[in-house]
Amino acid sequence: MAILEVRNLKKIYKPRFGGNQVQALSNVSFSVEKGEYVAIMGESGSGKTTLLNILAALDKPTGGEVFLEGIPLSSIKDQKICEFRREKLGFVFQDFNLLDTFTIQDNIFLPLVLEGKHYKEMKKKLDPIAEELGIAELLNKYPYEVSGGQKQRAAVARALIAEPRLILADEPTGALDSKSTDELLGLFAKINQRGQTILMVTHSVKAASRAGRVLFIKDGEVFHQLYKGKMTDEQFYQKISDTLTILATGGEVQ
Repeated sequence: MAILEVRNLKKIYKPRFGGNQVQALSNVSFSVEKGEYVAIMGESGSGKTTLLNILAALDKPTGGEVFLEGIPLSSIKDQKICEFRREKLGFVFQDFNLLDTFTIQDNIFLPLVLEGKHYKEMKKKLDPIAEELGIAELLNKYPYEVSGGQKQRAAVARALIAEPRLILADEPTGALDSKSTDELLGLFAKINQRGQTILMVTHSVKAASRAGRVLFIKDGEVFHQLYKGKMTDEQFYQKISDTLTILATGGEVQ
């Protein structure tokens, strides 16, 4: 069953003071099945960020439609979109997006606070997540007191605590060192194995090689896709690298 459907998505930016229009997305269509782990790759300017913003209901398309669990995002009224986003989506960003004036615990609680949940209910949800992610001893610290990898674990906990239908990750390993990257990708794999659907935008071949499918965006369209199948991470890494080289040189992907 498709949890996310993207149909003929287009996005044109019109300059406020004249000048040429910019077509960021021209005709994007794909679907993501429940429980899938999908990576989106492409060169800078290919439309990845625009696509992610539209999927997150942070931007509206010029044409086409996005369906989340069969609900068209265009049908949701503006005053309800924040609530919809909070209930259905979890976000993991490259720069963590944690508030330095809040403890790690309060940062993680934030989506539930906005829903009006009580402390006991929030704590009950947090404890097993914090234990699993290895941040139980950091909950009373502030973001500036912990490492980048620990911040990203806190961001993952914040994304998970509201039990989202879909996690959207934007370059989640971009600000991490090699060790923290490996740890985060291991966590994503574990979360996905439990049935969590993940859609990740990344420049990292290493990160993409841990996904089950990779979509390649070029010139505002889905140009190609690869399925991991029974390939190892190393084999998939090489396949992704070869495909990116072909795309960069203008060759044809078999």
